[in-house]
Amino acid sequence: MKERNTDILIVGGGTGAIGAALAALRLGKSVIMSEETDWIGGQLTAQAVPPDENPWVDQCGATATYMRFSDGVRDYYRRNYPLTEKARYTMNWNPGQGNVSRLCHEPRIGLAVIEEMLAPYRSSMQLDILLYHIPVAAETDGDRVLAVTLEDTRTGDQVVISAPYILDATELGDLLELADVESIIGAESQAQTGELHAVEGDPLPLDQQSISWCFAVDHLEGEDHTIDKPKDYDFWREYKADFWPDKQLSWYYSSPQTLEPVHRQIFHADFRHRYTGGPGDLWHFRRILYEGHYPDGAFPSDITLVNWPMIDYWLKPLLGVTEDVKQAALRECKQLSFSFLYWMQTEAPRSDGKCYGYPGLRLRPDIVGTTDGMAKYVYVREARRILAEFTVLEAHVGVQQREGFDAAEQFDDSVGIGSYRIDLHPSTGLRNYIDISCYPFQIPLGSLIPQRVENLLPACKNLGVTHITNGCYRLHPVEWNIGESAGALAAYSLDKSLTPRQVRNTESHLRDFQCLLKDELGVPLDWPPYARTTAR
Repeated sequence: MKERNTDILIVGGGTGAIGAALAALRLGKSVIMSEETDWIGGQLTAQAVPPDENPWVDQCGATATYMRFSDGVRDYYRRNYPLTEKARYTMNWNPGQGNVSRLCHEPRIGLAVIEEMLAPYRSSMQLDILLYHIPVAAETDGDRVLAVTLEDTRTGDQVVISAPYILDATELGDLLELADVESIIGAESQAQTGELHAVEGDPLPLDQQSISWCFAVDHLEGEDHTIDKPKDYDFWREYKADFWPDKQLSWYYSSPQTLEPVHRQIFHADFRHRYTGGPGDLWHFRRILYEGHYPDGAFPSDITLVNWPMIDYWLKPLLGVTEDVKQAALRECKQLSFSFLYWMQTEAPRSDGKCYGYPGLRLRPDIVGTTDGMAKYVYVREARRILAEFTVLEAHVGVQQREGFDAAEQFDDSVGIGSYRIDLHPSTGLRNYIDISCYPFQIPLGSLIPQRVENLLPACKNLGVTHITNGCYRLHPVEWNIGESAGALAAYSLDKSLTPRQVRNTESHLRDFQCLLKDELGVPLDWPPYARTTAR
């Protein structure tokens, strides 16, 4: 078995891992990063989820490196795509013109930009990325994690990597379990957290947010691109949850905020070759390529990513269950996505009155880099969460529970910021949406520090939050910021021969570290006044 060592080991190659690596590398540390698939970037790439961002993201509300990524995506299109003059010279233009984000882009473009950002460090061998590697074991000594064993999923070969600091950037918080780091899964109770929207009675560890297997499609009217009937289609065609307004395969879903039935169509009723959008239109929600940005004939169709309520899977959790149950959940989740596509192609009521089905919907495996057309990795909304020195509660950020205040709790140990609604999708406890207003918030350093373990840090959605506050801390720019601050914290702790706990709890070091984040790395620590009191 091979053995290696590095300054900082980042296990998992998701969105937070990219921020973590860039911070550690800029501060002069050697880094080894592992990734389960062959695409680093997580939500931005392998999971095929265009960024969910705050309204001010083009001016504030994200780190300098995240903004560099955003600018890099736009620049990539300008350098390589035949844009119209209008699109080419529009500041902060949106490649897909999607509704969900100001930066709806193709996953592989996100990957290309991330690789550009990391390229110098890979060439100098300051950074090594081990693709197709998963953690299978961790060696510990008291309150420290000494090494992690990674396995190549293609060959079965293993490598043991030692590092003074180890970051868990896996999508499910896998390293927390392997290293016996105190953590929690599922839904806490009101008695535990005092949160208005926590569950009553006992905590529900197996109550976890739904997952989704995303996919990309374009539409060629008059052509037939119908896929083979999925194996589980008959089940999903008839399935209806008690809390859902209609069958899973329908144009109906629950309004996230009111839980009232909502009816949507894939296209607006005035469907034309260039989809202009309108009421009831799903096509524009996560559209990643807008043909109107290009000369006539450059592209045969828009391209959109399907990550809609109809493909949310909530029948089985991924955490706290056997490996067989987890794998069954992943298989069923993917079958749901295939089934929804097949239903849209064959049976979905059309908005233009032309009978049923849109056979012209064409699955685009090339867009997501797979052979079956589904994203490389399932979209995970909730992971294991560390039991931290400080846990962010609904009372710190939720508008309703902060009655009498006009902003989120101000954290003296802030290491970043974020803004998003507390948005929880239907869960494996068969509970509907929890979608409630939230103030723009900060990321407290205490939420990155485990209660006991000294040298393992969370670098994505596995920080010290609850089932409820995970709903606003789990999105792209926030996860990137969490990772970036964790990577910087590990580098700073190495340089100063301190533990992260000592950095937080020593006034001079805390201020010094915050200055490093703000002045050297461009990590904002607070919201400007005009944004701080604007609830979402």
